[in-house]
Amino acid sequence: MSIYQEETNVHLPPTGTEKLSEAEVLAEIDILKKELKDDVIILGHHYQQNDIIRFADIVGDSLQLAKSAAKLQKEFIIFCGVHFMAETADMLTTENQKVILPDLRAGCSMADMAVKADIERAWKFFQESLQKNNTSNSNNANNFKEEIIIPITYINCAATLKSFVGENGGAICTSSNAKEIISWAFTKGTKLLFFPDQHLGRNTCFSMGIPLEKMVVYDPRKKNGGLTSEEINKAQVILWYGFCSVHQGFKIEHVHYWKKQDPEVQIIVHPECSFDVVQAADLSGSTSYIINVIEKAKPGSKFAIGTEINLVNRLKEKFPEQMIFSLSPYQCLCTTMYRIRPQWLLNSLREIMQFKKHNSSLMVSNIITVDDATKKWSLIALNRMLELK
Repeated sequence: MSIYQEETNVHLPPTGTEKLSEAEVLAEIDILKKELKDDVIILGHHYQQNDIIRFADIVGDSLQLAKSAAKLQKEFIIFCGVHFMAETADMLTTENQKVILPDLRAGCSMADMAVKADIERAWKFFQESLQKNNTSNSNNANNFKEEIIIPITYINCAATLKSFVGENGGAICTSSNAKEIISWAFTKGTKLLFFPDQHLGRNTCFSMGIPLEKMVVYDPRKKNGGLTSEEINKAQVILWYGFCSVHQGFKIEHVHYWKKQDPEVQIIVHPECSFDVVQAADLSGSTSYIINVIEKAKPGSKFAIGTEINLVNRLKEKFPEQMIFSLSPYQCLCTTMYRIRPQWLLNSLREIMQFKKHNSSLMVSNIITVDDATKKWSLIALNRMLELK
């Protein structure tokens, strides 16, 4: 039996930690983290709460954290994020490194909106639609140009979909480089399939001069996504019906409220927000972009920020000389990210400590692994993105 418990195994509630007080949990994490400093690195996503971020050796967005992990030599990488992020980290690290997700229930609702079977079904429909159109046009036009669709996936998706994109000539993008990757896609083909987040795709393509009329939405819950072959052939961009539940929670009414409340307040939002919110905002950009804007702002600046509440609160604490608010009056919390609690982090550290001490058949739980075939094509898609940066 392997000393590592595969990710398919269910991780039961932490044994022995449920009776500890919050202070006891935090104190023991501190102790174990110091004792395991040569073997363990803890990565924390921006959306984690402070009781996790306080223990993170590196804080960043998903790709930043995965790339950081790839440069490190620690045997165990505890990824305090969500499942797809840990998968990416596993693909970028060596076979001797083990990526641990403290709670396997930490997923991503957006990533779950695009699954391989649905993507493959849609892809078949797209190819059949294009083939009919290409055949018809080649017979009737002197200056015929074959229609080719290039798939681009936001990094917020499962490794199986990253692999699909790699195998079909596409690439991965982040919210920071979506414009560059989409521009690259249009040098390779005439049409774009963008998934899983429709809002990032729509907002980015519109900012590049592609009109909304040239974009259609494929809804996997409907036959042929609710589209006809004619609509596919007329479209320049096909957007998958997916969204971030956190960022879709920001509404145009929230923008109107702040503009009326105080004209000096700048509205800055993440491009996963809906089209009308992004259009009405003063600024829009990735998590890193939002952080950079706040860092460079003058004292006394006022911002209403449309992104996850933990990041907003952390910026508010870090820059007290500015007036920083959440764009929404409600707590826009990433609940799946919230599943990574100190008890789970402590459990992972305890298991690693036991393994290091005994070096026996003891198992370390919740190690995330990506199979070789999936990893091969996923890395091709990922490297296409990295080569463009």
